[in-house]
Amino acid sequence: MRADQNLPEVACYGEVLLRLTAPHHGTLLQQPSLEVNVGGAEANVAVSLTHFGHPASLVSVLPDNALGHAALGEFRRHGVRTAAVQFRSGRMGLYFLTAGAGHRPSEVLYDRAESAFALAPADLIDWELALADSSWLHLSGITPAVSPPAADSALRAVRAARARGVSVSFDCNYRAKLWERWHGGARTILRDLVNETDLLFAEQRDIALILGHDYEQVPAEQRFEKAATHALEAFPRLQRIATTVRVQRNVDDHDLAAAICSRAGLRTTRRYSLGQIVDRIGSGDAFAAGVLHGVLTGCDDQAAVDFGLAAACLKHSIPGDFNRVGVADVRHLLQDTGFTVRR
Repeated sequence: MRADQNLPEVACYGEVLLRLTAPHHGTLLQQPSLEVNVGGAEANVAVSLTHFGHPASLVSVLPDNALGHAALGEFRRHGVRTAAVQFRSGRMGLYFLTAGAGHRPSEVLYDRAESAFALAPADLIDWELALADSSWLHLSGITPAVSPPAADSALRAVRAARARGVSVSFDCNYRAKLWERWHGGARTILRDLVNETDLLFAEQRDIALILGHDYEQVPAEQRFEKAATHALEAFPRLQRIATTVRVQRNVDDHDLAAAICSRAGLRTTRRYSLGQIVDRIGSGDAFAAGVLHGVLTGCDDQAAVDFGLAAACLKHSIPGDFNRVGVADVRHLLQDTGFTVRR
C-alpha cells in the first residue's frame, strides 16, 4: 500500500498472533486441517489504516523463528512499517477459532501463555525510537492483560507518548481470562492507561469496571452516554469515547450501530442490518481504525463515527482478521450506492 505522506503516522503496539480456524464452520479438528491467518488487535488496526492511506507502524515482539518471520512478512505486504518489531527466542502466540453458525456461537481458545511477547522485558522497546516518526500511538487492553512485563511495557508506552506530545488511542478490549491467569489488577492498570488517553474505545461495561460504577439501574438506551460522561469527567485528557452497539439474533444475523461521546455531547449513527456474516473477528479493530481515520483527516465526530461504523460493517464480509477495504469502499456504503457489480 502506498501511504499518503501528508497524513500522520500511527504506531500500533501489541502482540501478533496466528489464528487457526476450523474450516467450513466446522468444530475444532472435525476435519484434519486448519486455516491460518495472521492477526492481533493492534496489528489489525495498523493494516486497516494502511488501506485507508495512512502510514502505520507495528511495534511488537515476535519469536525469532519461521512463524515470526512469516508473520512479519504479512504486515510488510500490506505496507505496514516494521522497523520497531523486535525478535526474541520463544514461541508464537496462537488462538483457535471455531466459527459459529445459526444458533451455535463462535468459540475462541487462546494458546498464548509464555509467548515471546509475553516474556519480553518491559524495557525492551526504545520508545524514543519507536515513536520518532509517529503522531499517534494505538494500543488495547489486551496488551497489559497478557503478562506483568507486558502491562509495565504498555504503561511505559503511553507515558513515553505523552512525554513526546504523541496522542494516544486506547481500546479497552477487556479479556477477563487473560487478567485472571496472572491475577492482574485490571482496574488499576486500565485506569492508568486511560488517564493518558485522548481517544477511548469502550462500552459502558468497560467504563463501569474502570470507574467502579454500576450502570445497570440506568435505562439501557442511556447507559453509554451516562458512563461516557462520567469517564470524561474523571479523565481530563480524554477527548472522545466511541463504541459499537450490536444486536444479535443469531450468529449470522446482527444489527450494528455506533456512538461517540465528547465534551460537546453524544453523536449516534444509523443502524446497519448484517446478514450472512462471513467473519466478525476484527470488526472492532476495523471500527477503531475507521474512527481514527476520521479524526486524523479532520472529520467532525459524526463523520468519524459514521466512517468507523461503515468500515466495521464491511469487515463482516471479509475472512480473516484484517479489514482489507479502502476509503472508496467505505464511502460507497455510506452513500448507499447499492449492491450492483461495480465495473
